Amino acid sequence: MKDVGFTLVEVLVVIAILVMAMALLFPTFTGSRERARATVCRGRIRQLLLELYTYESDHQTLPYGFAFSRAQPPGGFAGDASVDLMGWWWFNFTGTVRYGAWTEMDVLRCPSKKLDAPPLKYDILCGNYGVNRSLCKSAGALPPYNEAFVGEPLSTTQVRRPGSTLLLVDSGYALISWWHATEDPPVILREFSIEDSAYIPGLEINRNKPLRSGQETDAINGRHSNERVNVGFVDGHIAPTRASDLLVEKTGSETWNSKPLWTPR
Repeated sequence: MKDVGFTLVEVLVVIAILVMAMALLFPTFTGSRERARATVCRGRIRQLLLELYTYESDHQTLPYGFAFSRAQPPGGFAGDASVDLMGWWWFNFTGTVRYGAWTEMDVLRCPSKKLDAPPLKYDILCGNYGVNRSLCKSAGALPPYNEAFVGEPLSTTQVRRPGSTLLLVDSGYALISWWHATEDPPVILREFSIEDSAYIPGLEINRNKPLRSGQETDAINGRHSNERVNVGFVDGHIAPTRASDLLVEKTGSETWNSKPLWTPR
């Protein structure tokens, strides 16, 4: 009676077919996971926008991006005291974080960020979402951001083109401005300052920025597919946007970008 079973050649053929099938399907699985993460990212930006608008409804302006304070916000100070400023951040003003629970902070985390090294990897201020500090200004001087970015925060009604002006975006730091999206900022950004290492993920100029160790992959390679970032606009809509569209270029003595806009002009 003939033995029933597989020969070594047949086993190797089956293994080869499985390997080829996995090789063909792996990019599909990877793409599906990334699309899912991008969808979660947009949902979190939507929730944060709603909280910003709720704050504005109660106070007639958007919240401060940052305000120095010795009094701890509910849940304690955010960030890492060795690199971050201690005070109230925009998400403390909106009440996003009340008790400091990890589950509360999930909404502040971009699921696609690619920070490689602690402490930045675990710092809630790094590699997640940043507010446009042209709108959510700081209470008090934060050198070198002493001019357009300091003072009373704006209200959305003061923005002339709310459908084109960004409010919240995938970012290297919790505060970001057009200074971080141009090759020619008005001042030299400091290598030792974590604020100055803010960036738009995937922007080409990041290769020459003063990045910190662990930021390189996120800043240079980008976060979402096709070098796109999720942008929440002042009017409330959210759009995946090419990182290159956020670049602020210089023409003569003027800086500009056509859309999206960084300044509320």
